[in-house]
Amino acid sequence: MSAIAFGIALGSNLGDRRANLEQGVAHLLHRIPQAQLLAGASLYETEPVDCAPGTQAFLNSVIELQAPLTPVELHAHLVAVESLMGRPPERAHHAPRTLDLDLLYAGDYVSTDPVLTVPHPRLHLRRFVLQPLVEIRPHLKLPSLPGKISEAMAALSDEPDSVRFAGTWRYHLVA
Repeated sequence: MSAIAFGIALGSNLGDRRANLEQGVAHLLHRIPQAQLLAGASLYETEPVDCAPGTQAFLNSVIELQAPLTPVELHAHLVAVESLMGRPPERAHHAPRTLDLDLLYAGDYVSTDPVLTVPHPRLHLRRFVLQPLVEIRPHLKLPSLPGKISEAMAALSDEPDSVRFAGTWRYHLVA
């Protein structure tokens, strides 16, 4: 099987958020030794939306890795790492989390399966995903979008300052 480039969104709003993201990536790379980290965006902080009052802001980023896996196999690894980091399999919608890993894209793969929809069905609506993704892959075109990722971000109607630059981290790479 040839390697596929996977885009993965990372988020955390519990505890040491930066350490949670770093540990999550380390666990993922440990679980998939044949994976190669291709790119990593900076960190961005986002206020929680539709969460309980007093919920800590999210720290978000996006990485791209390449691995000889199917999207379903990679998704299983993402779920396993979330669990390892303390995220329960059954949880309330918008509940705080130590680590959230979402598969954004998998090369040109398209799936409308309810368990794993790829490309992610709402990525073009989420500045906290698009901002770091544009940083590493501004010219990326996905099968589900008519234009480039940078054009999707420019079309957003929310406030650009809703996602704030929060620095670089251990997995920040130049794309």
